[in-house]
Amino acid sequence: MKKIKILLIEDNRLLRDGIASLLKKQPDMRVVATIGDGKNIRDIIEKHKPNIVLLDLGLKSQNSLHVVKLIKEIFQEAKIIVMDLVPVQADVFEFVQAGVSGFILKDANVSELYQTIRKVNQGARILPHQLTGSLFSQIVKNAVVRSKPSIIDKSVRLTKRELQVIELVSDGLTNKEIAQKLRLSQYTVKSHVHNILEKLALTTRVQIAKYAHISDTYKVTKDSTSLISK
Repeated sequence: MKKIKILLIEDNRLLRDGIASLLKKQPDMRVVATIGDGKNIRDIIEKHKPNIVLLDLGLKSQNSLHVVKLIKEIFQEAKIIVMDLVPVQADVFEFVQAGVSGFILKDANVSELYQTIRKVNQGARILPHQLTGSLFSQIVKNAVVRSKPSIIDKSVRLTKRELQVIELVSDGLTNKEIAQKLRLSQYTVKSHVHNILEKLALTTRVQIAKYAHISDTYKVTKDSTSLISK
């Protein structure tokens, strides 16, 4: 029997070890590696070429969306399943667009975990159960509509520092990394992120990254101003 090769990325060690232990009991699954972040993801992906990557949506040390994009860039064939407590629809769209094939809630039962892995490995796309009232394609379509820049984008006034933070958030940097880059305290960076979310009527860092990619106003400002010295 050809086993499903699984890479597990979860920063909670207790949860990581528990999930790995459960997966190893399945005759058709093989855990090739377990890691707490995506810092050495390139070497691990190239070495093991996993069929399935189980990824924590809320990694503390790294932007999970950035990890998804990196994995798909390194090994397109890998199918990614995101784990979270209660993912919101906006995040679901962002991760699907980046290449994620499935979602599993962290409070799901063991049989649901096994079933999700097997179905995704076979090519299926799995949504969180609270979103299954709509077709997958309809969820994505609705998210696209909501992600378009609104009148807020045209009227909001962002400071140069906030624009710098947006640029770095869109690059996948954590608050700690942004603080080091801009020589600020983590508390100050957190405050800037909070202000950006309020000004743009957004709720997540993923949406900030999306804003940087789709906002014409932001692009014009970025292109006409040297935001960050490289």
